[in-house]
Amino acid sequence: MTPRTEQRVRHKRRVGRRRALIGGLAALGVTGAAVVTSGLLSPAGAASAWPQAKGSKPVPSTIEFAGTYDGGLKRFYGTGDLGSGGQDEDQGPLFVLKDGAVLKNVIIGSPAADGVHCLGSCTLQNVWWEDVGEDAATFKGTSSSAVYTVYGGGARKASDKVFQFNGAGKLVVSKFQASDFGKLVRSCGNCKKQYKRSIILNDVDVTAPGGAIVGVNANYGDTAALRQIRVHGDAKKKIKPCVRFTGNSTGKEPTEIGSGPDGVTCRYTASDISYE
Repeated sequence: MTPRTEQRVRHKRRVGRRRALIGGLAALGVTGAAVVTSGLLSPAGAASAWPQAKGSKPVPSTIEFAGTYDGGLKRFYGTGDLGSGGQDEDQGPLFVLKDGAVLKNVIIGSPAADGVHCLGSCTLQNVWWEDVGEDAATFKGTSSSAVYTVYGGGARKASDKVFQFNGAGKLVVSKFQASDFGKLVRSCGNCKKQYKRSIILNDVDVTAPGGAIVGVNANYGDTAALRQIRVHGDAKKKIKPCVRFTGNSTGKEPTEIGSGPDGVTCRYTASDISYE
């Protein structure tokens, strides 16, 4: 085989793998803004290294924006009213994204306050939480067509939740990593206004200690699809991949009713979860 022929063969193989990856994500409902083609060119596997901050930026009051905000990989941290570093559920976020906004290349340091709030569809690309405050991000849109995309990035030290899904629509998390967490994603169990929610996790690394990868409300028709989930440091398999709850709108603590794949609410098979 000539060098030119070998080059053509390698190119065809790369194109084939890329199409297969895109097709696989499309089958899970990951389309449009939720697919970042440049990221799909890199192979799935071990979690990527955490980035080094390129400077720091104190945040004394919430940054609210539409469009795209590129943080240039600076470390953002709360000061003043956003600087308590506690678990108060009434504290403000560092960032508020209006419908359709994109937040990218941001490192959120400590104090992290209540992280990021999305008021509608949003994209969080290459966002890293060094020490999660109350939650890393909260998704609050009210439209059933809302899509919240988390692509790349990671979170550490989330004593409760990394992603809090309070609103309606679909949450897609891809190529993300989390360690030392309570739950990676939780569909709100006792919000005053409840919705049917769809969660898709694809190509994700989680590292113990951790409680659950996703928690969903079976009684509201929630679904969670898990693909290419790698669990690290959990030889005894204490981290639950998917937990089902009976949610409510009264503010009471939701009731856990089961865990594991059931083909309806928790949609995955044993082969979708690997322990490394």
